[in-house]
Amino acid sequence: MGVIFLSGPVGAGKTAVAQALLPLLSGPVSCIEGDTFWTFIRDGGGRRLQENFPVLVRSMTAAAVPFARSGFQVIIDFSVPPAYLPTARKILKEVPLDFVLLRPSLEVCVQRAASRAQGAITDYAMLKDFYARFEEGSIQSLCDDHAAPALLARQIADGLAQGRFRVP
Repeated sequence: MGVIFLSGPVGAGKTAVAQALLPLLSGPVSCIEGDTFWTFIRDGGGRRLQENFPVLVRSMTAAAVPFARSGFQVIIDFSVPPAYLPTARKILKEVPLDFVLLRPSLEVCVQRAASRAQGAITDYAMLKDFYARFEEGSIQSLCDDHAAPALLARQIADGLAQGRFRVP
């Protein structure tokens, strides 16, 4: 069927929204939680985090292809900046691609990242530059700081049905 990147900065609420979106999608559905791909790197070979990031994005995108070609709607739940869309488009080839960008305020992202039950981020300073990467370009984003995941999921499902998030 296709691939939906559910993206946004760290703390944007992607995983909560993905879980609320899954039952709203029709047909077989698969969800790739991108954070699990970090665990696949046992030794980065001395490379910095930023150098391994493109490898992760390419890997999870490639992992979505067999599911999508087999009729699954695939959600990729990961912080993928819009600048990576050309790479994803090349990997997916003819597979339909939608890009949904959740972008609450920086303050909300900082608060959410610090209050996580697992993997709480106590120093968001290093991620502020990463947050800025989601402000670049002309991608339409959902920027509601106070909307519940279920409401955002409904807005996304409606937008998907209307083709609002489709990437050519």
